[in-house]
Amino acid sequence: MVRIKSSQKTFTETEVSTLTGICLDHLRGVARNKHLGTIARAAEAAGAEAEKWLFTNSDLMILTVLQPRCDH
Repeated sequence: MVRIKSSQKTFTETEVSTLTGICLDHLRGVARNKHLGTIARAAEAAGAEAEKWLFTNSDLMILTVLQPRCDH
């Protein structure tokens, strides 16, 4: 079971990884395959774009059911 604040509406990929125990690689893979979350593109200093995933409460609950905790 994952406990979150009811006032928090969105979660970063790092927060979701910490809450669910799913590593970032698996989290991004499941998000792409199952069309969960949204991609926020942030410009880096070098001019390249970095992808950061944002998830809602609903996305978080679905992820906990679909993907078990990572053991590695």
